[in-house]
Amino acid sequence: MNYSQFFNMLPEAFLVLALTLVFIFDFKIAKTQVKGYLLYFLTAGLLAVGTGVCLMAEPSEAFGGMYVSTPATNVMKTILTAGTLIVVIIAQTWMQKVKEIEGEFYMLVISTLLGMYVMMSAGHFLLFFLGLEMASVPMACLVAFDRYRKESAEGAAKFVLTATFSSGVMLYGISMIYAACGTLYFDDASLSATPLSIMGLAFFFAGLGFKLSLVPFHFWTADTYQGAPTPVTGYLSVVSKGAAAFTLMTILTKVFAGMVEYWDMLLYVVIVLTITIGNLFAIRQSELKRFMAFSSISQAGYIMLAVIGNNAAGMAALTYYVLVYVVANMSVFTVISLVENNNGGTTQMNAYDGFYQTNPKLSFLMTLALFSLAGIPPFAGMFSKFFVFMAAAGQGSFAAYFVVFVALVNTVVSLYYYLLIVKAMYIKKTDSPLPTFRSDCNSRLALALCTAGIVVFGICSCVYEWIAANA
Repeated sequence: MNYSQFFNMLPEAFLVLALTLVFIFDFKIAKTQVKGYLLYFLTAGLLAVGTGVCLMAEPSEAFGGMYVSTPATNVMKTILTAGTLIVVIIAQTWMQKVKEIEGEFYMLVISTLLGMYVMMSAGHFLLFFLGLEMASVPMACLVAFDRYRKESAEGAAKFVLTATFSSGVMLYGISMIYAACGTLYFDDASLSATPLSIMGLAFFFAGLGFKLSLVPFHFWTADTYQGAPTPVTGYLSVVSKGAAAFTLMTILTKVFAGMVEYWDMLLYVVIVLTITIGNLFAIRQSELKRFMAFSSISQAGYIMLAVIGNNAAGMAALTYYVLVYVVANMSVFTVISLVENNNGGTTQMNAYDGFYQTNPKLSFLMTLALFSLAGIPPFAGMFSKFFVFMAAAGQGSFAAYFVVFVALVNTVVSLYYYLLIVKAMYIKKTDSPLPTFRSDCNSRLALALCTAGIVVFGICSCVYEWIAANA
């Protein structure tokens, strides 16, 4: 083996270096008052530099094509690393409760991101599965990280059980794909529509559908999101989902290119079910993290619209949607985390009644983020939805037009339930609204970055054009 090929994996190599440095620092430095701050600044600094490393990385290949890095892959890695940096920033207030194990939190976050890197750059099913498990196992630990809440352990148990089952189903599908084409390399697989390959496609899609929370593989989502610490919930909802969506589109367009009519029809059904069921169940929620769980299920359906496009425009639309979704969703979770930390740990929606009276600035920023998620112009969410609708409609079939129409109708439904939170903040009155509180510096920084993204990415169409040029 030529170990010099590891230098072609620059983003992954940097993350391994970052993980090693955080581990050594956490192990060697005595437990002092400043240790937590130093660990935070070290991790945040490494992730910030890692964002630039991903952005500047050149297209490369290693180990006979098992690892393949493209400009589109590097753009997605940049977005996910920036999203991880925001998660680390907003986690600081919550980390005060777990000071003694905060080093483990940073290491688990970096390990999960490393697994997502490997998964997205895989050119071989074995490397893909290795990356998937590298991302899933540390994620289960993160969900269970809040050891003072039984809901956290319960959410992690459900996540692990469902992940184990989905991994087994996916491996079964991969074995069928290997039996059908005789290779595990993406570029060498030339599948035709045989009963064996169709079964392999179905099982593989079911396994990755779990990571994306697509209906009917979504049952773990609400309980896990509610039980996990709020920063981890945000991490699950955006970074993990973005990596899985990108990987699914890559594999469908490479391995199953000869079976487009089959996975197109599968996507049509799943997208309609995912968007509709996610929206309808979101309306019924009174707990905000469960509300955001069903919102994220619906958003996964919108992301999958880009996959229907099956071309460079679809890949660009997917990447841009994930970029906008990261900043909008993390803005919402930052406010949820602030309210949770200043209101005795509650995440009930009625805690936001009269919120505008006592905290008008946070209410305004929350409203901007919710409007972006709903797709209201001129915010970035409207443009991201427009681009995925165009990518799906570009296929030109009646079924594609019908799915886009259903998605448009569901946009109105999503606007209704997002406005329920706005109504609670601005219209509903209560005798005991949440008292006025001052946000910490980290939360203000995260909100500033996310709000700037919501506004700028909506105004500057050059961002989408740059992504399209690298798709």
